[in-house]
Amino acid sequence: MPTWTKKQKEYGLNANHRWNVKLGAVRSGKTFQDKEDIIPRRIRERAGKDGLVFIIGVTESTIERNVLRPMRDKFGNSLVGIINKNKVWLFGEECYCLGAEKINQVAKIQGASIKYLYGDEVVKWNKEVFDMIKSRLDQPYSCADLTGNPEQKTHWFKEFIESDADIYVQHYTIDDNDFLSIEFKENLKKEYEGTVLYNRYILGQWCNAEGLIYKRFADNPQKYKWTKKKENGEYDLPQGYTIIGIDYGGNKSGQAFVCTRISYDFKYVIALGSEKHMGDIDPDKLEELQIEFAKKMIYKYNCDIDYMLPDNEEVVLIRGLKRAVEMNNLKTLVRGCVKEPINDRIDCGRTMIAYDIFYYIEEECDTLVEAISSTLWDSEKNEDTRLDDFTTDIDTMDAWEYSWCRFIRKINDMIERKRSDVIC
Repeated sequence: MPTWTKKQKEYGLNANHRWNVKLGAVRSGKTFQDKEDIIPRRIRERAGKDGLVFIIGVTESTIERNVLRPMRDKFGNSLVGIINKNKVWLFGEECYCLGAEKINQVAKIQGASIKYLYGDEVVKWNKEVFDMIKSRLDQPYSCADLTGNPEQKTHWFKEFIESDADIYVQHYTIDDNDFLSIEFKENLKKEYEGTVLYNRYILGQWCNAEGLIYKRFADNPQKYKWTKKKENGEYDLPQGYTIIGIDYGGNKSGQAFVCTRISYDFKYVIALGSEKHMGDIDPDKLEELQIEFAKKMIYKYNCDIDYMLPDNEEVVLIRGLKRAVEMNNLKTLVRGCVKEPINDRIDCGRTMIAYDIFYYIEEECDTLVEAISSTLWDSEKNEDTRLDDFTTDIDTMDAWEYSWCRFIRKINDMIERKRSDVIC
């Protein structure tokens, strides 16, 4: 029998409402009990009764990572199956697994009667998906367990939990988890200090985003200079992928290039150089500037450029760059960049900085250092939005993100391992 925290014991005793919600800090123990006890128990209590079981998260992949994989490790493959065509067998029941980030998921819920719903990261769901779910819990024994981290004060889910629906709500802070080491808690607090995420992810508070996005970096950019050198004076860089991210700006912005070395073990993401060119630049001149930047990086660091990854929406410019690379005999693949959601890129960049994964070469990265140090949240928006009104250098930020976003999942895995090392 597991040992529960005080908050988890309270949930086990009091979470007997139609809607049962746990909100608050990361790593606070909100979901551990669910995978060990709540989900299996709810499913078995309703076995054989009318209605369907749904496990809903932001995407199918987050359901697998956050919910199913930990349960499979605990209970085995015979009780926790693999998702196949939106379905998975859990504790003898066929359950439906859906991502709720996009509105097109609504059609998969329409007409269904839900006897049990487990919802992961509910605050990140599409509101229309959630509104449809509300009408589907139509059995007298229907219930839902939902978890999430708070976001802005005007969020639709905050409005829901403050309504007169049959809801039990728990709020968690990081200190509600008695099983985390003091060292881990202190490291996590330092990771988020000075940002809106401290209020949300440490204190578990609803809070609007404002101010500097990368305050930790802006307060001390010198800390992140890469200083390791060989005896001959060249920079001693880890073996890895060398990638150039390229953002093609509009009339009021510019063309930005960032070159990054990503170590093969993903322990280091090092910016080797950055440039930005303003003004009206014709396609031929733009190709010339990109090739010059690539050659500069090749000669300075005695390496090949593995990838040049421009903005994937600029098909004509990408085609021209491919021709230019071939004409200059560069051993480089040109591909449209990977564009993860902006806030996912921001979160990865922030945690790379927090866990000493990101560094830069001082004499080559003036535009990038300035861009990271000055990037702001848009305080006028109700949702977390990066300010993009031409007062900050979003072009360079995009180019930087394109230079490593192809490997964002691998980088996030390394961040998780670093966090786990602290726990252990």
